[in-house]
Amino acid sequence: MFDLTFLGTSASVPSADRNHPGLLVSTGNTRILVDCGEGTQRQLLRSGAGFRRLRRLLLTHGHLDHILGIPGLLSTMGTKQSMEKLVINGGPHTLQVVVRMLAGLWGEEQAPVPLELVAMSDVAVIQEDRFTITAFPVRHRDTDSFGYVFKSLTRRHLDRDRLALMCVPDGPIRKELADGRRVTLSDGRIIDPADVLGPLKSGNKLVVIGDAGTTDGLNAVVAGADLLVIEATFLQQDAAIARSYGHLTAAQAASLAAASNAVILNGAMAFPFAVQAVPHNSCANSTMSRSFCSCACGVIGLPVSRLAKPHCGLTARQSRSR
Repeated sequence: MFDLTFLGTSASVPSADRNHPGLLVSTGNTRILVDCGEGTQRQLLRSGAGFRRLRRLLLTHGHLDHILGIPGLLSTMGTKQSMEKLVINGGPHTLQVVVRMLAGLWGEEQAPVPLELVAMSDVAVIQEDRFTITAFPVRHRDTDSFGYVFKSLTRRHLDRDRLALMCVPDGPIRKELADGRRVTLSDGRIIDPADVLGPLKSGNKLVVIGDAGTTDGLNAVVAGADLLVIEATFLQQDAAIARSYGHLTAAQAASLAAASNAVILNGAMAFPFAVQAVPHNSCANSTMSRSFCSCACGVIGLPVSRLAKPHCGLTARQSRSR
């Protein structure tokens, strides 16, 4: 399961309610940041997420509203003496922009945090412990833009009824079994993982797309996704302006999700009520996200339509003060 925390959803123009782009994806002990708009380090603190276990930054492209927060983030993380290296993934041109920006501040390779910059390609795959991240090209003006598919591995989950029947206690022993390792109970019985694991279940699929000038060619990538995060910067009535700036309308974003039967979260919007302009028949599984909203991709037992509803622990007054 992937947990999402929206740190910024206001595209290139911040508002009192919403910050520049930033999305935190968490699963297990792994936390990955997608884009880093100005002020992201403060958003991480205000959201309660902090910086622990943050080891990778994925950049969708090199426009300043997606990368200007990197120096501040590195400065804040550099105060933590135990900080390991941060891996930054992005297109080759995007990484060149980042390198020049950081060198202008601290000199070449002198950033306050150890960095590893890895250029993405059209078929780049990042292998994490229990999931993969696959990059795919996105068309957005003159940038080398990428979107990212997060896919958890197919696996067998513990069967609670079998565990109870075999009197397997809660705690580390169950984790060992879930990881496929045989365990010995305190009464001497040996439990094999096959005895308590259920059937194979396919993994969850999360698709994250930053700015995009068109949805052409994206249907195949989004197909089968449990959740799609994508920009919806303009209203349909401003479609001509959207095209001139290389952005999507809310209707285009929702139509992509509808065609792929995916739930959609609009991750970047210039207008707070843009979803209202989406055709009714294509927005049933659409919602607008805002700063500090969070949701889960792949919550067991919840219908797909509910995954699109962000859970926000902030009152309207608190949100406006940000």
